[in-house]
Amino acid sequence: MGGGPYSTEKEGFDKNLDLTRIKPYGDTMNDGKVQLSFTLPIEHDEKAIEAAKELAEKMGLKDPEVAYHTALDKGFTYFVVYGNSIHTIDYTKIKVETVEVDVMTKDEINNYIREKIGCKLVILGASTGTDAHTVGIDAIINMKGFAGHYGLEHYEMIEAFNLGSQVTNEEFVKKAIQLKADVLLVSQTVTQKDIHVKNLTQLVDLLEAEGIRDQIILICGGARINNELAKELGYDAGFGPGTYAEIVASFFIRELVNRKSV
Repeated sequence: MGGGPYSTEKEGFDKNLDLTRIKPYGDTMNDGKVQLSFTLPIEHDEKAIEAAKELAEKMGLKDPEVAYHTALDKGFTYFVVYGNSIHTIDYTKIKVETVEVDVMTKDEINNYIREKIGCKLVILGASTGTDAHTVGIDAIINMKGFAGHYGLEHYEMIEAFNLGSQVTNEEFVKKAIQLKADVLLVSQTVTQKDIHVKNLTQLVDLLEAEGIRDQIILICGGARINNELAKELGYDAGFGPGTYAEIVASFFIRELVNRKSV
């Protein structure tokens, strides 16, 4: 067999898994195989291909090969590059702050609210600021939910309101006060130039200015949201992709009860 971008026939590397020296995996453990794509603001020609290879080498790829290239527009070229990563990471030293949640079922959540809280909870959600994406907030709140996981509107002991997209922080806070919301859910998908950080920070400032921040469970979520960032910005929790309604609800119902018991 001939050797392509993923050929390992002539490789002499250690094929044993070592969590202190993790490399990308292609065909064989520790082969370091990586595929990446990028666009360069240059004309589509042979010189551009060489430029892409040099850039890949500076990114830490050994023996990079341009597998695909095409002109996007005048002065712009798109590349797909293969190569072997020369870098490793020590997986054992990575520390990530995550939301520790003992996830309940929908029925368990409803029963917990009845027994521990005694009334329906008011949940308000929106994609705030200029963000026009609603897939995330819809998956958590809307009746049908996502991937077989019902949204909060389907929960008997939760009164959920989805305000949709491009909701200003001022409007969001006003509605929270009007509805006497127990929990605010904020979805952020657009993150260019850290606009999500600025928007999320402004919401916290407004809630504090109204004197209601401590009365509300404040949760954010999105593709680039994690719990560590959320806590830094003043939120109670942050959830990333792959989060379902029961995960979020299991967190906020316990958080509400814990606050009342303090």
